[in-house]
Amino acid sequence: MTTPTTSEPTVYAATVDSRAGFRGLLVAEWIKLWSLRSTFWVLGSGAPVVIGINANSARSNADRLAHQPELPPAPPPGLPELPQMLFDPLSTAFVEPAWQLLMVVTGSVGALAVFGEYTSGLIRTTFAAVPARRSLMAAKVSVMAAVMFVLGAVVAGASFGVTQAILHDHRGMSLGDPGAVRAVAASALLAPLCALVGMALGALIRHAAGTVVSVVGVLLLLPTLFQGETYRWVKEIGNAMPLTAWQALVRNPERDYNAGMYPVSVTEAWIVCVAWLLVAAVVAIDVVQRRDV
Repeated sequence: MTTPTTSEPTVYAATVDSRAGFRGLLVAEWIKLWSLRSTFWVLGSGAPVVIGINANSARSNADRLAHQPELPPAPPPGLPELPQMLFDPLSTAFVEPAWQLLMVVTGSVGALAVFGEYTSGLIRTTFAAVPARRSLMAAKVSVMAAVMFVLGAVVAGASFGVTQAILHDHRGMSLGDPGAVRAVAASALLAPLCALVGMALGALIRHAAGTVVSVVGVLLLLPTLFQGETYRWVKEIGNAMPLTAWQALVRNPERDYNAGMYPVSVTEAWIVCVAWLLVAAVVAIDVVQRRDV
């Protein structure tokens, strides 16, 4: 009579563990994200609306420029030139209400990816299957950031291409013009930034309505509280907000009329965007490790 051995279950467990690595977590989170119908509806409808708002702005400006009287000839040497309002074609590709809508859409999708599991109770099953919570959240953050960056790049590139094609006969721009590539890159980065902020807030609040309201409050409402120029410290806080940093990055450097007092520089704006991106990712990953389900 032989004694049963336990080597086979041990080998099987080791095989399962080796296959369930970080790559497997990425695949699982990809499936989770795209299995939600809300992902298709929200992103699929939000992106065309953003591009459409920008295109409508370009068409309106093209009609206005077509009926605008020609500029007066240059004055003789020695006489001062009359001030003229220059049209900024870059602003039509990055109309602020359109991109604020994108911020809300991407922030809400990021928040839903986290609080949706908590409100449905699926998070218990998820953590039971994958006890390494930080690895799980790192995979979720990575998938969300990659998807949203692609979305942001598509929307930014399409908005710029469509609007400048509409304005081709009215001082349109190309990617080689000053500030164009920077504006497109900043707008592409805005989508994952807002999505990760939404994930961080979802991990902290874990409630659907509270998280969505917080996303809108942090991304859109909070910057409006720090727009005054009476006190420099107030404006400096406003300059540290993602919306303000994005506004600075999409301005045409040759026609920047609205910088105001204490403007944020291009370098500072990039630092703000990267800092928010990294801090939001760290919060989303670390909070679930420190709090019970």
